[in-house]
Amino acid sequence: MEGKVVVVTVVVGFLGIVSAILGFAAEAKRVKASQVDLSNAEFCDYPSTPAPGLGLAAAGLLVLAQVIIHAFAGCLCCKNRTSSSGGYWTAAWIAFIFSWIAFVIGLLMLISAAVQNMRRDHVSGGYFIRYCYVVKPGVSAGGAALALTSVLLGIIYYRSVESLKQAVEPWAPQQGQGIAMMAQPQFPPQPAYPPPPAFVHEDTYNRRQIP
Repeated sequence: MEGKVVVVTVVVGFLGIVSAILGFAAEAKRVKASQVDLSNAEFCDYPSTPAPGLGLAAAGLLVLAQVIIHAFAGCLCCKNRTSSSGGYWTAAWIAFIFSWIAFVIGLLMLISAAVQNMRRDHVSGGYFIRYCYVVKPGVSAGGAALALTSVLLGIIYYRSVESLKQAVEPWAPQQGQGIAMMAQPQFPPQPAYPPPPAFVHEDTYNRRQIP
């Protein structure tokens, strides 16, 4: 069991780190306002950039990490709770809630930044003031930070659930105990037939023959 926990933790942690690195790389490669060519009076001329692919890859790895965490952790509502598992139960719920919050916000930020980096717009404004839309600074970086936070909280959630299982299992009945109890005889053993001969002292017969 401990080996499986270590493997899942390492795999999910690796996916989270790579997702964050790709998100920060997308932030570094985003299209900046100074790179947009406004010489065309009708269209915004954006330079080619790997930022959209980096952002979508970061979002995909984040989703994969989240799926792995919850596939191995299972449903928290289905777990039994005992008096000795209160700390694990609370930690699991807190990590679960904030992990999903960070996951949803981080995923939306990564995807929206990737889509914005792929857009090709018409020039907005008038003849003297023209502008084009670009991704605001910090969107991809914020998504990367939230992705890493989500994965870390997901690992805490997963390990808390595993600890919760260990705290609950000792209270569960041992396998086969119920069957052994049911297999015990419910009625007293019947006497053997025919009954064994009883020993009678010879004085008994002598007393009966005396007139």
